[in-house]
Amino acid sequence: MLTVGTNAAEVESRLINEELECPDCGGVLAPWGWARGRVLRSGAGMVRLRPRRTRCGGCGASHVLLPVFVLLRRVDLAEVIGEALAAKASGAGARAIAVVLGRPVDTVRGWLRRFSARAERIRAYFTMLLVEAGVDPVVPALTATPFADAVASVAGVWKAAASRWPDIGEVSPWLLASAASRGRLLAPSWL
Repeated sequence: MLTVGTNAAEVESRLINEELECPDCGGVLAPWGWARGRVLRSGAGMVRLRPRRTRCGGCGASHVLLPVFVLLRRVDLAEVIGEALAAKASGAGARAIAVVLGRPVDTVRGWLRRFSARAERIRAYFTMLLVEAGVDPVVPALTATPFADAVASVAGVWKAAASRWPDIGEVSPWLLASAASRGRLLAPSWL
């Protein structure tokens, strides 16, 4: 699985022009069909997606190209999940967040539990990225909870990257978090 941009035509052009490399070995990725189609939930409705499948010319591994707005193994888009995480960091509970987002309470609770279980590792990872990306990085001060600290570090990376590369400021912190985690922010295999 490889996280790519949101413009399908641009990704296809990069794939055909051999500009995408294998995350495993650095070899050139080539088109290799399509992954199964899926319907995802955004804040405004449903999004249909049929991700491109590729194969590496070097190691022979196949990879699915997921747009940066998708988190691995999640039906909801990264921004929706990020909104829930930010609300929890601000003190909201799972039930209140579920009502605001129009999602089942168990779904929201699952996101919050997964993020909470690895909050310290997420905070450390994104703080390291913040220091690497920032011109004059300011590490967020510790808050009352590790969960809020992790959310603050995601926002901090976004601010640091946006100050260095202004185009990054046009995307949400949660799209950046999805890209930085290769879509695995809430996946069991990440961190």
